[in-house]
Amino acid sequence: MTEPAGPLQAAVMAPALVLGASLAYLLALFAVAWWADRRAAAGRSVIGNAWVYALSMAVYCTAWTYFGSVGRAASGGVWFLPIYLGPTLAMVLAWLVLRKMVRIARTWRITSIADFIASRYGKSRLLAGLVTLIALVGVVPYVALQLKAVASGYALLTGHAPGAGQGAGQGVLAGVDGTLLIALVLAGFTIAFGTRHLDNTERHEGMVAAIAAESVVKLLAFLLVGGFVTWGLFSGPGDLFARALAQPEIARVLRADPARPFAFDQWFALLVLAGLSVLLLPRQFQVMVVENVDERHIRRAAWAFPAYLLLINLFVLPIAVGGLLYFGGAGARAADPETFVLSLPLAAGMP
Repeated sequence: MTEPAGPLQAAVMAPALVLGASLAYLLALFAVAWWADRRAAAGRSVIGNAWVYALSMAVYCTAWTYFGSVGRAASGGVWFLPIYLGPTLAMVLAWLVLRKMVRIARTWRITSIADFIASRYGKSRLLAGLVTLIALVGVVPYVALQLKAVASGYALLTGHAPGAGQGAGQGVLAGVDGTLLIALVLAGFTIAFGTRHLDNTERHEGMVAAIAAESVVKLLAFLLVGGFVTWGLFSGPGDLFARALAQPEIARVLRADPARPFAFDQWFALLVLAGLSVLLLPRQFQVMVVENVDERHIRRAAWAFPAYLLLINLFVLPIAVGGLLYFGGAGARAADPETFVLSLPLAAGMP
């Protein structure tokens, strides 16, 4: 195993490089969305493909997949799994329900989860407004969490201590709040390829194509980091977990505590909540129901989306355990477990 460089010796990246790469990536997504919109205008839809539909569902995997799930695995072992097992079971067992939702939405020209639920209860405007309010209250802090994750990731990559009053663009865009800048760029993307359409029945082909392309990038990036940790920092999964089990502090994370019964009720509750979320979260309803162009695509997505979730979670435990070992155990403060996906390559001198 490579010796840890320590938090002070970890490699950092130039702010201009990080911002430049981020901007290039956003421009690439803009290009994909623009190309898809142009194709749609020419009558050659990009999203009329089962693979694009299945990949667009991976919008379920947000920044929490990169940060929160690894952090949860580092403290609770397999307790990150229900968040992904729920949607997997929902797609495998209830894809017929999704097909029915698509048919209802198409028949009644439904374009939001609020409209869908209200239509089931006599098209109640009061109920639709209540659902919209609940979604807004739930989504706003969730979006804020995603923006905070982006800003924290920038701070870690460039060596800026989070919370030190430094915006995400400090050193290049002095005095500009980088998180606000990110929010404005993403809002502009949504306006350009989503809400600018006035026809409620029109699909947002550019947005869906960009989400599908991003899903491929997310998966490849996570697999690359996982492979680097497993075979670059250690000699494979066998060596990694053998070292972990040899250290009592880390082994306690991986093994069930014989003194405490397994919390099956909590596990089941998380499974149910996650299974419902994949059907009812506003963003999931948008890509799975509203943007569906052919209900036959659901058959492909019923196994392709669970397979995606399996692959993107393949290295969650190895990264979590590898970080605990590399930085000195479960009680180490050398690095926040939620940042292991970024801090491990940086500390190993691989920016």
